[in-house]
Amino acid sequence: MTVPRVRWVVSGLVLFAAFLVLGVLVARQPPALDAAVANSLRGEDSRPLGRVAGVLTYVLSPVLPYLLGVALIAVALRWRERTKLCLRLGVVLVVCRLTSVLGKPLFDRQRPRVYPETSYPSGHVVSVASTGFVAVLLCAWLAPRLVRWAVGVAVAATVLGAACRIVLGVHWVTDTVGAVLAVLGVGLVTAAAAGLLPAPPGGRNLAG
Repeated sequence: MTVPRVRWVVSGLVLFAAFLVLGVLVARQPPALDAAVANSLRGEDSRPLGRVAGVLTYVLSPVLPYLLGVALIAVALRWRERTKLCLRLGVVLVVCRLTSVLGKPLFDRQRPRVYPETSYPSGHVVSVASTGFVAVLLCAWLAPRLVRWAVGVAVAATVLGAACRIVLGVHWVTDTVGAVLAVLGVGLVTAAAAGLLPAPPGGRNLAG
């Protein structure tokens, strides 16, 4: 493992540790920030802002990783020399998405209002952040000139997705922060282990 790759792994482990610590700290009692934001937005889900957030949250939803997965399969079938790259990206996508599936029962945090399932981390935000993270990796390998654009879109979509879940009153602020920490932490470690980080200068294909 090269020194740059070690740095990615260490960064990922630190972020994932922050996710775990935050989850433990907020699991039983929402901090002041969470309570203040939730109280200020109470009932907003039935108002115009909430209706807009409701529409957006259907777009920025857990369906995104599946759509990206289908796109990776299509790329692998169309360009066989990129099969290994797509498989590795698919593994990163699945592992990142699992942070919500496994994290929710681990922390068993209640939501700001009555709503199915537990709260930490936000599954919607994990889905958006996972999709954005893997999309950035895909650009780094196949279209480096698009990386900055991909990062900008990924960040904007993740922030917007988080804001929608908070406005709807189905997640605390720290649920969305934890989701980002989890995805970045697991994503960096998994991508480095899969040989996707650091990405090569100028980008290139992984032979099939």
